[in-house]
Amino acid sequence: MADAKWYVVHTYSGYENKVKADLEKTIENRKLQDTILEVTVPLQEVVEVKNGEKKAAQKKMFPGYVLIHMIMNDDTWYVVRNTRGVTGFVGPGSKPVPLEPDEMARMGISAGSIQIDYQLDDTIVVTSGVWEGTIGVIREINESKQSVTIMVDMFGRETPVELSFTEVRKM
Repeated sequence: MADAKWYVVHTYSGYENKVKADLEKTIENRKLQDTILEVTVPLQEVVEVKNGEKKAAQKKMFPGYVLIHMIMNDDTWYVVRNTRGVTGFVGPGSKPVPLEPDEMARMGISAGSIQIDYQLDDTIVVTSGVWEGTIGVIREINESKQSVTIMVDMFGRETPVELSFTEVRKM
């Protein structure tokens, strides 16, 4: 299987989050999780002053653009290109050009992967986020998405929860 790279997709202005949601739904429905790994709308923290009060807010870094981490092939190209709100890939003609690692670093997106020593059935504790302090057993490890799935007891039922490698540690 080829390496996944980051591509930039141009969207209608204001449709970035809608495109992201539609793409994620299509990825799930068509079971493309192994080829389209991540869809993101890069945000940056800004401080706005309204009525004399400073307020932190998040603004889109690149209005009209969505970043997609994927393995480029005919199927993934077709799915992305035919998503409502997408006007096309960034690149000359119809050939998408992946972002270079130094371009990704300048945007604050790490192209490197996190090395882990987790295995299935390891007991881990969640170190951040909504599930902080929760203890669970690893049921699935997804290296491409850099996540683990643990089973959590919620309302008397075992429920799968997907967490980033950075949100958990081994007990």
